[in-house]
Amino acid sequence: MTDYSALLSTIPAIRHGFGNKSTLLPTDLQHYRDTQPEKKQVHGTRIVDVSHPAQPCGDADGVYTTQPGILLSVLTADCLPVIFSRRDGSAIAAVHAGWRGLLDGMLERMAARIEQDDSTANWVAAIGPAAGACCYQVNQELVELFQQRLSLPAELISPHTRHLDLTAIAKGQLHNLGFAAVDDAGSCTICTLNRDPQQPQRFKYTSFRRNSQRRAQDPAHPGIKGRNQYAGIIITG
Repeated sequence: MTDYSALLSTIPAIRHGFGNKSTLLPTDLQHYRDTQPEKKQVHGTRIVDVSHPAQPCGDADGVYTTQPGILLSVLTADCLPVIFSRRDGSAIAAVHAGWRGLLDGMLERMAARIEQDDSTANWVAAIGPAAGACCYQVNQELVELFQQRLSLPAELISPHTRHLDLTAIAKGQLHNLGFAAVDDAGSCTICTLNRDPQQPQRFKYTSFRRNSQRRAQDPAHPGIKGRNQYAGIIITG
Protein backbone atom coordinates (compact mmCIF):
# COMPACT_ATOMS: atom_id res chain seq x y z
CA MET A 1 0.00 0.00 0.00
CA THR A 2 1.10 3.55 -0.75
CA ASP A 3 2.21 5.70 2.18
CA TYR A 4 0.54 9.05 2.76
CA SER A 5 1.22 11.90 5.13
CA ALA A 6 -1.58 12.59 7.61
CA LEU A 7 -0.41 16.19 7.65
CA LEU A 8 -0.50 16.72 3.88
CA SER A 9 -3.76 14.81 3.55
CA THR A 10 -5.54 17.71 5.28
CA ILE A 11 -4.72 20.09 2.39
CA PRO A 12 -7.51 19.81 -0.24
CA ALA A 13 -5.62 21.54 -3.06
CA ILE A 14 -2.87 18.91 -3.38
CA ARG A 15 -2.34 15.21 -3.98
CA HIS A 16 0.72 13.35 -2.78
CA GLY A 17 2.11 9.92 -1.97
CA PHE A 18 5.21 7.82 -1.31
CA GLY A 19 5.79 4.80 -3.54
CA ASN A 20 7.17 1.36 -2.75
CA LYS A 21 8.32 -1.80 -4.54
CA SER A 22 4.76 -2.77 -5.48
CA THR A 23 3.77 0.67 -6.80
CA LEU A 24 6.83 2.78 -7.57
CA LEU A 25 4.74 5.85 -8.41
CA PRO A 26 1.62 6.16 -6.21
CA THR A 27 -1.54 5.30 -8.12
CA ASP A 28 -3.16 8.68 -7.45
CA LEU A 29 -0.24 10.40 -9.19
CA GLN A 30 0.23 8.16 -12.23
CA HIS A 31 -2.09 10.26 -14.40
CA TYR A 32 0.38 13.15 -14.02
CA ARG A 33 3.55 11.16 -14.79
CA ASP A 34 4.32 13.03 -18.04
CA THR A 35 4.29 16.42 -16.29
CA GLN A 36 7.29 15.61 -14.09
CA PRO A 37 10.35 17.84 -14.55
CA GLU A 38 13.28 16.12 -16.25
CA LYS A 39 16.20 16.08 -13.83
CA LYS A 40 19.18 14.05 -12.66
CA GLN A 41 19.63 13.57 -8.91
CA VAL A 42 23.30 13.83 -7.95
CA HIS A 43 23.26 14.03 -4.12
CA GLY A 44 23.69 17.77 -4.45
CA THR A 45 21.82 20.81 -3.13
CA ARG A 46 20.65 22.52 -6.32
CA ILE A 47 16.97 23.52 -6.34
CA VAL A 48 15.11 24.40 -9.54
CA ASP A 49 11.98 26.53 -9.92
CA VAL A 50 9.55 24.65 -12.15
CA SER A 51 7.20 26.73 -14.29
CA HIS A 52 5.94 24.30 -16.93
CA PRO A 53 5.31 20.55 -17.36
CA ALA A 54 8.25 18.29 -18.29
CA GLN A 55 10.67 21.18 -17.76
CA PRO A 56 14.35 20.21 -18.29
CA CYS A 57 16.16 20.89 -15.01
CA GLY A 58 19.58 19.29 -15.42
CA ASP A 59 21.28 18.17 -12.23
CA ALA A 60 18.88 18.89 -9.37
CA ASP A 61 17.93 17.35 -6.04
CA GLY A 62 15.17 19.82 -5.22
CA VAL A 63 12.22 21.27 -7.11
CA TYR A 64 9.75 24.03 -6.29
CA THR A 65 6.59 25.29 -8.00
CA THR A 66 3.47 27.40 -7.59
CA GLN A 67 1.94 26.04 -10.79
CA PRO A 68 -1.01 23.60 -10.64
CA GLY A 69 -0.84 20.41 -12.68
CA ILE A 70 2.91 19.75 -12.44
CA LEU A 71 3.98 16.65 -10.54
CA LEU A 72 7.08 17.25 -8.44
CA SER A 73 8.84 14.04 -7.48
CA VAL A 74 12.10 12.58 -6.22
CA LEU A 75 13.44 9.04 -6.52
CA THR A 76 14.87 7.32 -3.45
CA ALA A 77 16.12 3.94 -2.27
CA ASP A 78 17.33 4.68 1.32
CA CYS A 79 17.85 8.45 1.09
CA LEU A 80 15.19 10.77 2.48
CA PRO A 81 12.35 11.99 0.30
CA VAL A 82 10.90 15.18 1.79
CA ILE A 83 7.85 16.86 0.26
CA PHE A 84 6.55 20.28 1.22
CA SER A 85 3.38 22.28 0.85
CA ARG A 86 2.20 25.71 1.80
CA ARG A 87 -0.67 25.21 4.24
CA ASP A 88 -3.18 26.46 1.65
CA GLY A 89 -1.72 24.25 -1.10
CA SER A 90 -0.70 27.19 -3.30
CA ALA A 91 2.97 26.18 -3.51
CA ILE A 92 4.80 22.87 -3.18
CA ALA A 93 8.33 21.46 -3.22
CA ALA A 94 10.25 18.19 -3.02
CA VAL A 95 13.82 17.26 -2.15
CA HIS A 96 16.06 14.21 -2.22
CA ALA A 97 18.44 14.21 0.76
CA GLY A 98 20.72 11.43 1.88
CA TRP A 99 23.42 11.88 4.48
CA ARG A 100 25.40 14.09 2.08
CA GLY A 101 22.40 16.31 1.44
CA LEU A 102 21.68 16.69 5.13
CA LEU A 103 25.29 17.59 5.89
CA ASP A 104 25.60 19.92 2.90
CA GLY A 105 22.48 21.94 3.75
CA MET A 106 19.80 20.69 1.35
CA LEU A 107 16.97 21.44 3.78
CA GLU A 108 18.44 24.84 4.57
CA ARG A 109 18.59 25.57 0.83
CA MET A 110 14.91 24.70 0.43
CA ALA A 111 14.00 26.87 3.41
CA ALA A 112 15.95 29.75 1.86
CA ARG A 113 14.11 29.27 -1.44
CA ILE A 114 10.74 29.34 0.30
CA GLU A 115 11.71 32.46 2.22
CA GLN A 116 12.41 34.34 -1.00
CA ASP A 117 8.62 34.56 -1.39
CA ASP A 118 7.12 33.54 1.93
CA SER A 119 7.82 32.27 5.44
CA THR A 120 8.50 28.67 6.39
CA ALA A 121 5.95 29.24 9.17
CA ASN A 122 3.29 28.97 6.44
CA TRP A 123 4.60 25.61 5.23
CA VAL A 124 4.47 21.98 6.34
CA ALA A 125 6.71 19.05 5.42
CA ALA A 126 6.45 15.27 5.28
CA ILE A 127 9.36 12.83 5.37
CA GLY A 128 8.89 9.56 3.53
CA PRO A 129 10.44 6.09 3.73
CA ALA A 130 14.21 6.02 4.23
CA ALA A 131 16.94 3.99 5.89
CA GLY A 132 16.02 3.88 9.56
CA ALA A 133 18.14 4.19 12.69
CA CYS A 134 17.42 0.49 13.27
CA CYS A 135 19.50 -0.49 10.23
CA TYR A 136 21.56 2.46 9.02
CA GLN A 137 24.99 1.62 10.39
CA VAL A 138 27.89 3.87 9.31
CA ASN A 139 31.44 4.52 10.47
CA GLN A 140 32.02 6.43 13.68
CA GLU A 141 33.79 9.23 11.82
CA LEU A 142 30.60 10.06 9.94
CA VAL A 143 28.55 10.04 13.14
CA GLU A 144 31.04 12.43 14.74
CA LEU A 145 30.98 14.70 11.69
CA PHE A 146 27.19 15.02 12.00
CA GLN A 147 27.47 15.69 15.72
CA GLN A 148 30.12 18.37 15.18
CA ARG A 149 28.41 20.19 12.32
CA LEU A 150 24.72 20.07 13.24
CA SER A 151 23.05 21.95 16.08
CA LEU A 152 21.11 18.91 17.24
CA PRO A 153 21.42 16.62 20.28
CA ALA A 154 24.06 13.92 19.80
CA GLU A 155 21.67 11.18 20.88
CA LEU A 156 19.10 12.30 18.30
CA ILE A 157 21.67 12.07 15.52
CA SER A 158 22.89 8.64 16.63
CA PRO A 159 20.57 6.77 19.03
CA HIS A 160 22.71 3.60 18.71
CA THR A 161 26.45 3.14 18.33
CA ARG A 162 27.53 3.95 14.75
CA HIS A 163 23.93 4.33 13.55
CA LEU A 164 22.46 7.48 12.01
CA ASP A 165 18.81 8.48 12.35
CA LEU A 166 18.28 10.37 9.09
CA THR A 167 14.59 11.00 9.73
CA ALA A 168 15.16 12.42 13.20
CA ILE A 169 17.97 14.61 11.86
CA ALA A 170 15.71 15.97 9.11
CA LYS A 171 12.83 16.58 11.52
CA GLY A 172 15.15 18.44 13.87
CA GLN A 173 16.51 20.59 11.06
CA LEU A 174 13.06 21.37 9.69
CA HIS A 175 11.77 22.40 13.10
CA ASN A 176 14.83 24.61 13.58
CA LEU A 177 14.14 26.18 10.18
CA GLY A 178 10.69 27.27 11.31
CA PHE A 179 8.33 24.96 9.42
CA ALA A 180 4.85 24.95 10.93
CA ALA A 181 4.66 21.16 11.23
CA VAL A 182 6.59 18.08 10.15
CA ASP A 183 5.48 14.46 10.05
CA ASP A 184 7.05 11.09 9.32
CA ALA A 185 5.08 9.22 6.67
CA GLY A 186 7.22 6.14 6.11
CA SER A 187 9.25 3.39 7.73
CA CYS A 188 12.70 1.86 7.22
CA THR A 189 13.46 1.04 3.60
CA ILE A 190 16.01 -1.60 4.61
CA CYS A 191 13.98 -3.86 6.90
CA THR A 192 10.24 -3.09 6.53
CA LEU A 193 8.46 -6.22 5.32
CA ASN A 194 5.70 -6.31 2.74
CA ARG A 195 2.29 -6.82 4.39
CA ASP A 196 0.25 -6.87 1.19
CA PRO A 197 -0.85 -10.49 0.51
CA GLN A 198 -1.54 -9.58 -3.12
CA GLN A 199 2.14 -8.78 -3.77
CA PRO A 200 5.02 -11.29 -3.86
CA GLN A 201 7.83 -9.07 -2.60
CA ARG A 202 9.37 -9.90 0.78
CA PHE A 203 10.27 -6.28 1.51
CA LYS A 204 8.03 -3.25 1.08
CA TYR A 205 10.61 -0.81 -0.27
CA THR A 206 13.53 -0.74 -2.66
CA SER A 207 16.78 -0.40 -0.66
CA PHE A 208 20.18 0.40 -2.12
CA ARG A 209 21.96 -0.91 0.97
CA ARG A 210 20.03 -4.17 1.15
CA ASN A 211 20.53 -4.69 -2.58
CA SER A 212 24.27 -4.01 -2.29
CA GLN A 213 24.56 -6.60 0.47
CA ARG A 214 22.73 -9.16 -1.68
CA ARG A 215 24.92 -8.40 -4.69
CA ALA A 216 28.07 -8.79 -2.56
CA GLN A 217 26.90 -12.32 -1.71
CA ASP A 218 25.62 -13.09 -5.20
CA PRO A 219 27.02 -10.99 -8.10
CA ALA A 220 24.22 -12.29 -10.33
CA HIS A 221 21.57 -10.65 -8.15
CA PRO A 222 19.94 -7.79 -10.14
CA GLY A 223 20.62 -4.15 -9.26
CA ILE A 224 17.98 -1.56 -8.48
CA LYS A 225 18.31 0.61 -11.58
CA GLY A 226 14.83 1.61 -12.69
CA ARG A 227 13.27 0.32 -9.46
CA ASN A 228 13.62 3.30 -7.12
CA GLN A 229 10.40 4.50 -5.53
CA TYR A 230 8.92 7.95 -6.14
CA ALA A 231 7.75 10.48 -3.62
CA GLY A 232 5.46 12.95 -5.34
CA ILE A 233 3.21 15.96 -4.81
CA ILE A 234 1.05 18.05 -7.14
CA ILE A 235 -1.25 21.06 -6.90
CA THR A 236 -4.61 20.01 -8.32
CA GLY A 237 -6.90 22.87 -7.39
